[in-house]
Amino acid sequence: MASKPAAALLATDMRAKQVSSPPPYTATGGLSAGSGIRQARRILEQVADPEIPVLTIADLGILRALRWRHDRLQVIITPTYSGCPAMQTIADDIRAALNRNGYTRVEVITQLAPPWTTDWLSAAGRKKLLQYGIVPPAGSTSKQSLRVPVTGLACPRCQSANTEEISRFGSTPCKALYRCNACLEPFDYFKCL
Repeated sequence: MASKPAAALLATDMRAKQVSSPPPYTATGGLSAGSGIRQARRILEQVADPEIPVLTIADLGILRALRWRHDRLQVIITPTYSGCPAMQTIADDIRAALNRNGYTRVEVITQLAPPWTTDWLSAAGRKKLLQYGIVPPAGSTSKQSLRVPVTGLACPRCQSANTEEISRFGSTPCKALYRCNACLEPFDYFKCL
């Protein structure tokens, strides 16, 4: 009886090992790619924004997509503005949250286009902002709205509309500083971007 050449036996053995090896995402508890992504999204929906910790990255709308590519879970995020200093911290927090839950091969990709807009803020995020004392964006996301102060914003403390802009920039570039003329308290307004 003729035997197979050694090279053919080796090739057959290698194919068997490739087929029987588990997919790279079994660290997620043996979940399928689809359910692994859904679980990863639920985990990431709890990651807080480092500048406004009452919001999550999902509330802000900067968590754009998750997908499997080769042996990695790719997480696509979009900064609220180009050059946002919090993006490295957010990427680190994403990796840490996923690593704690068994996702060991994570790639965070920053995507600049399309640019983030306050239209991406969730309804829950807008409500959280107001409860936190920051007035959520009102009005248009046009470039003009960046140059013209918004009038008639309701104070998050006393609800008076007798408010005025003090400074075009607040504690972060995406916020403006306002003052209520009724209770005299300052407050941040999350600008339309």
